[in-house]
This record gives sequence, structure tokens and C-alpha cells, in this order.
Amino acid sequence: MPQDPTERRVTVTGPPRRTRRASGYYRPRTEIDEQTTLGHTYVRSLMRIQLRTGLIVFAVLALLIGPLPLVFAAAPDARRLEWAVLGFGLYVPLVLLARWYVRRAERNERDFVRLVEDR
Repeated sequence: MPQDPTERRVTVTGPPRRTRRASGYYRPRTEIDEQTTLGHTYVRSLMRIQLRTGLIVFAVLALLIGPLPLVFAAAPDARRLEWAVLGFGLYVPLVLLARWYVRRAERNERDFVRLVEDR
């Protein structure tokens, strides 16, 4: 028994009957996922604090390494001192600075996730 080509099956949909969230409560994660103004503010605050951390590290690095050519120019006879400072003396401060930066960046991200997850 062939069907009439004009008859088609139609799926009827409507609004959902139940909502998952309680009324009046909106999670920050939803704000970020939906890219609202508040969600953009959350993400921008994380980016701003990460940028501030990076700029602090850059400033300390510039203050640590920047004056070295002037110090070396003031003492032209101290070739061994130059090699000692460049070869060994800078590694410890650089490693400590890098360690501080990584720990700070991870803490910033952890705080952001805690804020977004409502924990």
C-alpha cells in the first residue's frame, strides 16, 4: 500500500518541561560558556592577573640582567668575574624566578577554577 507523497512525518518539539538549575541561581561557568558580558569579565580578570604576573617577572628579570653590561664595563679587568656571573651566578636567581612564576600562574588558574566551579 503506497503512501501519498504529500504525507510526511513531522516531529513536534516544544520547550523543555524541566529546567536543570534552580530558579534565581546562575553559575559562572554557564556565563562563560554562553559568552555573556559577565563571563567575558571573568575570563578577562584571569587574563589580567596572568599578565600582571608575567610583567612582574619581566621587570625583575630586567632589573637583574639589565645592569650587568654597565657593571662589566666599569670593571674591564675582571674577565673571570664576568664569566663566573654569567656562567654560574645567574642560574639560581633565574630558576627561583621561573619557579615563582609557575607556582603563581598555577595558583591563579586554581583560584579561577574554584570561582567558576563554585567550590
